[in-house]
Amino acid sequence: MTRHLFRSIMALSTLTVILLAGGCRGPAKTGPLNLYDLETRQPISGPHAVAKLKHSRLVLVGEHHTNPAHHTAQLRVIRALNAQSAPLSIGLEMFRKDSQNALDRWVAGELTEKDFKKTYLDNWNFPWPLYREIFIYARDEKIPMVGLNVSRGITRQVARQGFASLSESQREELEGVSCNVTREYRDFIRSAFGAHGHGSMDFIHFCEAQLVWDTAMAINAVHHLEKHPDRVMVLLAGSGHARKMGIPYQVGNRSPMPLTVLLPHTPDIFDPDSLTRADADFIIIP
Repeated sequence: MTRHLFRSIMALSTLTVILLAGGCRGPAKTGPLNLYDLETRQPISGPHAVAKLKHSRLVLVGEHHTNPAHHTAQLRVIRALNAQSAPLSIGLEMFRKDSQNALDRWVAGELTEKDFKKTYLDNWNFPWPLYREIFIYARDEKIPMVGLNVSRGITRQVARQGFASLSESQREELEGVSCNVTREYRDFIRSAFGAHGHGSMDFIHFCEAQLVWDTAMAINAVHHLEKHPDRVMVLLAGSGHARKMGIPYQVGNRSPMPLTVLLPHTPDIFDPDSLTRADADFIIIP
């Protein structure tokens, strides 16, 4: 597909969402799932799009954390798969593994939104309204939500002082995660996150922090799916982590489970022609 045609599809899709949202907020979120296939360079929609996902055990859906449209797209993926009666779990970059009890109580309806929001804000720095509809839907549909991340202190320390600075007890929390930053991974980090914007942080330490994050989330996702072999996990994470060299690569090192990577439409960040199947499988069309 040419760049011009792709952009025409994007513009038409965005206009449709705006028109629907003007009359009623619901249809924009419950409409068909629309994807752009990075292999065929063609759009697919509705049941054809869902069919591309339903044989995966793990569906990673990227986001830019502050973009509301990306969270709407994530919810659309969750709704589409849930409508197929596939038992789902939702894996979260936004929650640490040690906050799992709060997630379980939320899904069970044992916590008020006010009380749960406190735990959310302890785990994540971005405003609750960005993610609220996803959490409400999971609670209402009784879809398990799984905290995949490690403590903020560990990733902050690795980013500032390097993986070698971790103590024995800190490494025990990582369940044997190693940290071999290859040249390929450094190049991936530069393309996915950019080599600037991290202040005085050493770039290799930044790479190590991202690798620890990717690996820990992959291990926790694999453990959950091995424990629940009937389930499909929709994993929500920043697009840099969701791309194939991030979490999916670490999953592949540990399990042959089929997975699919979806990235959100982000015209100000990347041109669709610059992405290939080495990055993702599909772009989500608004």
